[in-house]
Amino acid sequence: MERDDLSDIDRYIARARTVLSLLALVSIYLDPVIGGPFSIELVALVVLALHLAYSVATLVLTVRLGSSPRAARICEGLDVLFATAVALVTEGLNSPSYVFFCFAIIAAACREGLRATLRITVVSMVLYGASMLLLDEAGRSYVMRPAYLGLIGFLVGFLGQQRLSFESKIRELETAAQRHDIARSLHDGYVQALAGVNLKLETCRELLVRAEPTAALDGLEELQAGVAREYDEVRAFIRKLADAPAPKALPRPLALDTLFHLRVEVAAKGDLTEQVLQILLEAVRNCRLHGKARSAEVRAIATSGAIRIAIADDGVGFGPSATAPWSIASRVAESGGRLTILPSDAHGATLRIELPIS
Repeated sequence: MERDDLSDIDRYIARARTVLSLLALVSIYLDPVIGGPFSIELVALVVLALHLAYSVATLVLTVRLGSSPRAARICEGLDVLFATAVALVTEGLNSPSYVFFCFAIIAAACREGLRATLRITVVSMVLYGASMLLLDEAGRSYVMRPAYLGLIGFLVGFLGQQRLSFESKIRELETAAQRHDIARSLHDGYVQALAGVNLKLETCRELLVRAEPTAALDGLEELQAGVAREYDEVRAFIRKLADAPAPKALPRPLALDTLFHLRVEVAAKGDLTEQVLQILLEAVRNCRLHGKARSAEVRAIATSGAIRIAIADDGVGFGPSATAPWSIASRVAESGGRLTILPSDAHGATLRIELPIS
């Protein structure tokens, strides 16, 4: 399950926990059996007040900071402990403790599936049964409740696991549909454009064979303009797939042969080496096509524990609020590295990248 989905589920669970705490407090206050009508025993009031404070604090933290697996496990344990405490201070025919245990089980099923639900169910059964043994003889008449709790836990866990499996299948179907749409777009658009480029090149070759260089040059210029348009469309399509913001449109520069000074001293495994080469290749392309640089220096040096990449050119540079090229930034993030845009004068751009070798 995606992390954003888990954050949403944890927010819903936190809200439900708060509502449960309030309703339990009101029900015990109105219950004529536990402490008498319109009254509540001090120890029960303290336990329920602590649970309400815990519920509200969890809700606030989840809404503001999001959730994490560690926080969710802590909440699972606290839910079971509070359910046990409620069972000890309010156990009887009208005690809400059973609802607290069921809430802990349902929360685990909604978030993690069958295995976690069974773990919470077993712990709840043990603690609920132990609380029965600590009560007086009247409480022993409810000793079968832990068994019923186990049955509920199994059924809820099974249904929760089926829900997770169903959502996984839906995601697989959505991914397959998206891949089909991408393949169709590539075939109907860019593959056809490449076929046109191939035909145009064949025409230019025949013109050169017939000693018609002027016509061949006109065809090549037309081909260059067409390739430039397709290049922009492909970049826009890729950014759309990655949901990345489109960069500011820059006029396509005239043919400028940038002079590059390269220094590469890298010893790394295949995956990291491929990432480094792709970053360097994208840096070269950006310097030529977007930076309008006359010269550029690109260095990649492996030091102790990291690969440090420096990219500097004398082109148009970055604007005050500009961000690093998306393709480079995404590869740096994927490798767990850091990317920094250094301040520059009126001309030029400088990037510093550090990729951990481990």
